[in-house]
Amino acid sequence: MASRPTSRSSSSVPITDSGGNPRTTASNSSSHSGASLASKTSSSASLLALRNSIQETRDSLQETPTLYPFSEISAATKNFVASSSSSSRRCSLRGKDAVLFQRPFCGDPAALPARLAAVCKGHHSSLVRLLGASLAGGSIYLVYEHSPGAPLADCLRNPRNPNFTPLSSWMSRIQIAADLAQGLEYIHHHSATIHNRMEASNVLVIEPHFRAKICHFGAADLAGEILATTKADAGREEEAADAEISPLSSPSCKHKRSDSRRMKIEGTRGYMAPELLAGGNISRRSDVYALGVVLLELLSGEEPIKYRFDKRHNNFHKVSLIETAREAIRPVEDSAEHERRGRVRRWVDRRLRDSYPVDAAEDLIRVALRCVEEEPAARPDMTLVAGKVSKIFLDSKAWEERLRVPTDFSVSFASR
Repeated sequence: MASRPTSRSSSSVPITDSGGNPRTTASNSSSHSGASLASKTSSSASLLALRNSIQETRDSLQETPTLYPFSEISAATKNFVASSSSSSRRCSLRGKDAVLFQRPFCGDPAALPARLAAVCKGHHSSLVRLLGASLAGGSIYLVYEHSPGAPLADCLRNPRNPNFTPLSSWMSRIQIAADLAQGLEYIHHHSATIHNRMEASNVLVIEPHFRAKICHFGAADLAGEILATTKADAGREEEAADAEISPLSSPSCKHKRSDSRRMKIEGTRGYMAPELLAGGNISRRSDVYALGVVLLELLSGEEPIKYRFDKRHNNFHKVSLIETAREAIRPVEDSAEHERRGRVRRWVDRRLRDSYPVDAAEDLIRVALRCVEEEPAARPDMTLVAGKVSKIFLDSKAWEERLRVPTDFSVSFASR
C-alpha cells in the first residue's frame, strides 16, 4: 500500500521576521540549513554592498576643511620665491594640486575655524572647491582645488589672436551664463554670503564642454571683509537675502576707518556698482550688478570699459559696455522690429558668425541690463536671475535641436 503524504508540506513557506526581513522555514533539517546558509551569504553580500556605497558617498563628499600650519604653506610654495608679485600661487599640498591666494586678514582669528567649516559646507558644480586656509602675518592664505581651465576674460579676449575665441558657439556662451547664474544664486541663498569679486577674470572655463566655475568662493567672508546681517525670522528670509553686508568691526582688525572704506570699494572698475564707487556698503545687489556686466561681456566679447581715440576732438573717450547694450535695444518710436534686431546683431560678438537665436540674445541682454540698474533696489534677486537665464538656456537648446540635421533617414536610388 502506498504511503499517504503527511499533512506538513516539504516546500518552504515565506514568512517575515520581527525586523521585516524575509525568512524561510522547511520541513527537514537539511532544507533549513541550506536556507540559513543562503540567507547568511545574501546578508554578507548586502553588507559588503552597503559598505561600498558608504565609502563611495564619503569619497564624493567634500573633506573636512584644513587649517594648514604656515610652515606647510611656506614649504609648498618654496618660501614664496616664485611669482612674488602675484597674489596667487600653484602648489601641491598633502598630495593635492592646489592654488593658493593671499588676502589681507581683518577678522577674528579665533572665529576662523568655525567660519571655515561653515563656508566649506557649501559645494556646487559651478564653484571652485575650497580646501582650507592658513593665517600668518596679518594675511590669510586660502587654498583652493586646482581646476584646469582658462579665465573667461582670456577666452573672450586673446591679445595674441583677437579674431579667435574657443567660445565660438552660442550654446557655449549660454551654458556659461547659466552656470554663473546658478553658482551665484547658490552663494547668495544656500551659503548665505556674497562673492564680492565677480568678474570675467575670476571665472574659469573648463573644457571640453565649456562649463564655468566661479573662483574665490568664500574669500571675502573668510578674510573678514564682510559680515552678513541675518534675521532670525524665517518669514523674512527674502528681506534678509537683500540685507547689506558691512565690513567686520573687530578688536583684532588693524585697519583704520580709511582702510575700511577702501575695502568696501575694492574691486575692478567696470564691475563695481555705483553705490560702491560712492563709498557705500557691499551687498548681494552689488554682486548682481557685477554678474550683469559679465553677462554683457559674454554676449559682446567686449571689455566693460574701454577707451577709444576720437580723431575729431583729438582725445580719448570712455565707452561703457552697459551704455552700448542699452543703445542696442533702445525703444524707438516708429522703428520696425527688424531695425532693432539689426542693432542687436551688430552689438553681439561677430565671432558667433550670426549663428544664434536673436530673440534669446535680446532676452539675455534685457536680463543683464536689469542686473546693472543704477538703484540697488531695482536689481532682481539671484533666484529670479537664475530662473530667467535657465529659461533662455532651454529656449536655446530647442533652437539648436531645430537646426540639427536629422541622421535617421536613408536615401535610395532604386527606380520607382
